[in-house]
Amino acid sequence: MTLAIDFMGLKLNNPIIVAAGPWSRNGDMIRKAILAGAGAVVTETIVNEVNIDVRPRVAYRNNGVQNIRLYSDILLEEWEREIDSAKSNGGIVIASICAQTSSEISFIAGKMEKIGADAIELGLASPMGEGLEVMAASAERIYEMTRKVVSSVDIPVMVKLSQNVTNMSKVACAVERAGGSAISAIDTVRCILGVDIKSRKPCLPTYGGYSGNPIRPLGLASVATIAQSTKLPVCGIGGIETYEHVLEYMMLGASAIQIGTALMLNGFGHIQGIKNDLERWMEANDIQNLSELRGAALSGIKSFDEIQVEPKISHLKDACSSGDCHKCISACIYGALTKNAGEVFLSPELCRGCGLCSDICPEQNLELIWP
Repeated sequence: MTLAIDFMGLKLNNPIIVAAGPWSRNGDMIRKAILAGAGAVVTETIVNEVNIDVRPRVAYRNNGVQNIRLYSDILLEEWEREIDSAKSNGGIVIASICAQTSSEISFIAGKMEKIGADAIELGLASPMGEGLEVMAASAERIYEMTRKVVSSVDIPVMVKLSQNVTNMSKVACAVERAGGSAISAIDTVRCILGVDIKSRKPCLPTYGGYSGNPIRPLGLASVATIAQSTKLPVCGIGGIETYEHVLEYMMLGASAIQIGTALMLNGFGHIQGIKNDLERWMEANDIQNLSELRGAALSGIKSFDEIQVEPKISHLKDACSSGDCHKCISACIYGALTKNAGEVFLSPELCRGCGLCSDICPEQNLELIWP
């Protein structure tokens, strides 16, 4: 049994890659992530001109994080020292880079290859501004930028896609046509985390990138779309906190995953915990290699027109023992569930088989069955 994978021709000892972010902002932090057990680490996004950080720049609410830090604050020419430091104990380092033009981004890519990066990740979106988001949604611009970088370096080139596109399949296919080695998805999602109604001010003073557990469904949908549209390996990103989340992404087509916000909230030790849990699950389920799971759930995703209409209705498995719980009754918009003398009753003739009650029941005492 092994967690090792081959991703873009890189030999990773496990599929957990640390995503681009402030937790990988310099060589010392990258080395710590590698020593903590990461299969690879993506640098914080490197640009030609550094930016000054604002304060505060990170906010947390309801399991989600808004971040308004833009890019690395280390000068491009200083990254040689950082890469040397990062790889002093071995490990694979992927350079995240960003620019507005194909010539500029290919220059940065060539520079990072020369100073020792093992691969490139093109970060072609930014939730903080409109320009890069527009570019990220353009299959033509993505093709142009990817093609230029691929032709200028001899190391693998992965392209990070934004969820803020109208046609994910078209953009993913553009990366494949341009010769990209892999696709990672998704980048953070443009957000305003919330408003302090007492002060009448937003949590942070501008739009930012939303990450963490709440965006996982968006990441899963994007990874599945990419896996169904191209033959490129996919790296899943978004809301990954547990080994179950890793498996979800892999079963929808991911070969590897990236984790970031969970490390910000829990520290680098979280990596080893996920690895240990993955190994235990694989052993318990007689899985020798994670490649056995890749895309296992994709066959369950159909177009709406392909879904067979089944006349299933809800069914109470046992008498409800939660006397004060009314979740299923409150959630049933068809009025099929009622309570009388402390007991829950189901009216089959009113049930329309939506399935919400079976998910919302804390005891999992409801299920959909054939009548």
